[in-house]
Amino acid sequence: MSNTPTLVGQQSDSLREAFGIAIAKVADNDPQIIVLDADVAGGTGAHNFRSSHPDRFVQCGIAEQNMVSVAAGMAHSGFKPFVTTFAVFMLRGLEQIRLSVAYSNKNVKLIASHPGLDVGPDGASAQCLEDIACMRSLPGMVVLSPCDALEVEAATKALANYDGPAYMRTGRSPCPSVYVSEPEFVIGKGKVLNSGDDITLISCGVTTHRALSAAKALEDIGISTRVIHMPSIKPIDKELIWQASLETKAIISCEDHNIYGGLGSAVAEVLSQRPNAPLTRLGVNDVIGCSGEPDELAAKYGIDADGIFKSAKSVYEELLSHNDK
Repeated sequence: MSNTPTLVGQQSDSLREAFGIAIAKVADNDPQIIVLDADVAGGTGAHNFRSSHPDRFVQCGIAEQNMVSVAAGMAHSGFKPFVTTFAVFMLRGLEQIRLSVAYSNKNVKLIASHPGLDVGPDGASAQCLEDIACMRSLPGMVVLSPCDALEVEAATKALANYDGPAYMRTGRSPCPSVYVSEPEFVIGKGKVLNSGDDITLISCGVTTHRALSAAKALEDIGISTRVIHMPSIKPIDKELIWQASLETKAIISCEDHNIYGGLGSAVAEVLSQRPNAPLTRLGVNDVIGCSGEPDELAAKYGIDADGIFKSAKSVYEELLSHNDK
């Protein structure tokens, strides 16, 4: 039997399109929802909202800092603004996000498409590998990274009902389905997608379907692998991480983000409070990205299914060797 990981499900909509469709539907029953755009509606999925609710679509032009400030003012007036742009452009407004949204605890939702290596051939300048770190460091900011189109829809509904600042990653490329129906989405909770008692893979966003594929390949060679999908990076599901650290021998985090400040760092912070299992962090290892197709780049930086499989196999074999000594 081949150990080469395969995709989990059929290819589905991109996460950015899923968001655009979801927010348009949610807004049908919530007249307070407004979407702000920085001249990239075709790339963020916001064009769906522009078509269905043109009276609540605000074109701010290529002026992200101003867009964030406008959204904060709208939130102060009782509206529910959703700010949409590419992840790398969202960070242009970090000062305004910090002062006008986080400091003031405004009900502003920041929706960032094109994060991480998923940007692909647009290259290093467009590959935002530090957004989770930036947003996670802001007091009171919820940080989400759903894994497929169905979960994006569920997360969008949850954000519309949540009162407070939040940041959500979507994605550029079509993404294999992880779920067969819309899952329940609870901010602050993760999900066990595959049971196992040897090692645990903790993933978010587009790396989750890769982690599931890697788990199948690992099981083919006798390594029982638990997969935890962690769509809520802040707040994070501490109990699920602690449980995995007690019930499996090692933990590996997998993310399309710099290994510093992202999901792996959040998991490490939890494990430092109850250190029971070693942690290996997979992600972009503190380097600037490069141009290429998303799947090629994932392979280059070791966060494709095969890279996750090889790292997990190596970690497991190292554990066995230590136990034999």
